[in-house]
Amino acid sequence: MKVWTSEHVFNHPWETVTKAAMQKYPNPMNPSVIGVDVLDRRVDHRGRLHSKRLLSTEWGLPSIVKSLIGSSRTYTYIQENSVVDPKEKTFELQSANITFTNMVSVDERLTYKPHPEDPEKTILTQEAIISVKGVSLSSYLEGVMASTISNNAGKGREAMEWVIRQLNAEIEELAATARGTLRAPMAAAVTEK
Repeated sequence: MKVWTSEHVFNHPWETVTKAAMQKYPNPMNPSVIGVDVLDRRVDHRGRLHSKRLLSTEWGLPSIVKSLIGSSRTYTYIQENSVVDPKEKTFELQSANITFTNMVSVDERLTYKPHPEDPEKTILTQEAIISVKGVSLSSYLEGVMASTISNNAGKGREAMEWVIRQLNAEIEELAATARGTLRAPMAAAVTEK
């Protein structure tokens, strides 16, 4: 078993980061995620949003890893469960692969919270527990997978920034459209006089 952890600070408020995290896929930084299906979504009596999603991914494993696990097929499914608590300002996400579990299991947990010293920033903490079983060189494979997860985490943070830029551009476009719509009737009123 190998444990990988990371912490990152986003220079955006928690609400913005949470919106981006919920809309993270698809993105050009993580092309391995090829599908996202919402299986269940509900709000509980405390106002927390619970989501269960199924992610379809193409694991880009090196050919040596594929030969060690005895499979060339790397198309996998990941179940993701998340809880967004707008009152406490926490967003917790847990994910685990549901294919290849007889050989590899990756349990990941992400937590987004406002930075305690600056509410305009958000702290992301990540932890992944990697277990490879039933194959030779399992410790080596766990290390390779931890390295891959670390690399993908960096891409995931880039993707979050990309999604935030997309959201901000949409807001600007809507604001510009609204300003244009509001000005048009006023311009028409001026020309009618």
